[in-house]
Amino acid sequence: MVSRNIYLQLVFRIIFIVLVVIVTTYFFFNRQYIAGAIGLLVLIGLTYGLINYVNQTNRKIAYFFDAIKNEDFTLRFPEKLSVKSLEELNHSLNMLNSMIQDIHLKKQAQEQYYQEILRQADIGIFTINPKGHILYANPTVQDLLNYRPLNHVKQLNQVDHELYGLFKDLKPFDNTTFSLGNERGKRELSLKCTPITIEEQQLLLVVAHDINKELDEKETDSWVKLIRVLTHEIMNTITPITSISESILHYFKKGKELTSPGAFNIEQINNTAKGLEVIKEQGKDLMSFVQSYRTFLSVPEPDRSLIPADKLLERVKVLLDEQAETLEVAIEIIVAPENLELYIDQKQITQVLLNLGKNAKQSLEGQENGIIRFKAGIDTLNKKYIQVWDNGPGIPPELMDEIFVPFFTTKNTGTGIGLSLSKQIMRLHGGRIRVVSNDNNTLFTLTFD
Repeated sequence: MVSRNIYLQLVFRIIFIVLVVIVTTYFFFNRQYIAGAIGLLVLIGLTYGLINYVNQTNRKIAYFFDAIKNEDFTLRFPEKLSVKSLEELNHSLNMLNSMIQDIHLKKQAQEQYYQEILRQADIGIFTINPKGHILYANPTVQDLLNYRPLNHVKQLNQVDHELYGLFKDLKPFDNTTFSLGNERGKRELSLKCTPITIEEQQLLLVVAHDINKELDEKETDSWVKLIRVLTHEIMNTITPITSISESILHYFKKGKELTSPGAFNIEQINNTAKGLEVIKEQGKDLMSFVQSYRTFLSVPEPDRSLIPADKLLERVKVLLDEQAETLEVAIEIIVAPENLELYIDQKQITQVLLNLGKNAKQSLEGQENGIIRFKAGIDTLNKKYIQVWDNGPGIPPELMDEIFVPFFTTKNTGTGIGLSLSKQIMRLHGGRIRVVSNDNNTLFTLTFD
């Protein structure tokens, strides 16, 4: 509506100017110079008025946009004018100004809301540009690093030289941990980096979290589980020894007096011999248990070399076949790509795979069409892996959190360190072992970084 009125005003002014030009020209052609001069003055006045009208509108719009650019929303144009079109223009500009001001206020409120969330977050968050300038750092990260204000990664050199070196070399998608010690105690920082783009500027968003509490809780939980299993195993071994020793002692001692040799009958002698045999066997079991504990604690550093995955799995298959003469289990091997090589300690990883294969075999006992499948490949994160799958009955859900605890076992034989030892070996390789199980199958995955 406003643009239409302005347009009509311009058309009427231009038509009037054209008419004046025609009349003035007519006067000059008919030698009516006085009338022509008057017409010329009128023409000049109309032209000046047209130019002033157009410039007035343009200046007003330009002034309006300058005010918006400078976030000055106090600008108001008068809406009571003699010229209807300018009145409508001013009204529209005022309405537009109010709308933009409302949007700006909502945006500010939203920014303050997000800023408060970042300030109150219990994880450290900050952004770094390619030149190392820290554009934003919330109070939590400044507390974690015990330094404020944070403006550049070089400041971290005053906190810890190694920490500065770590931050200086951070790249998108890095995920690492760092132990930081200061007068506030030791902190175990977990750092996760994500690339973001703001106003065509590439930034690195770093999230820092003190996981020391979680690690302490996990460590305590692990110790509780280990002590519970150790207590169970030791008590199972010691209890029969104590009971039998007391029974034998009753043969040889009545009250405070020793029994004379001639008082023993053949049955007591046989019972004593059997009891001592049991004590001997229980002692051997206890020694074996202690030896297993030593084995778990003294895993050597991996002696790594490049090993073809297909040869590794073929070797494991041969060893399992030799141990499964009476058990009909199909062992399958899949390697993709075929030339896949793993930088590992062949002896240690073979031990891990054999343990997983033996567990799979035992779960398939009494089951027809049992299958154990070894698969080596590269996952979507470009990490190499080996999977051990079987179609056995699976691991009960209530045992999933226990199977990696040292010496935990549900079998009548064995030490229960197989899976915990496998986890330790994978940790020394810089990798991890994971398990997924249901009623119909179990899948162990070894991932190598």
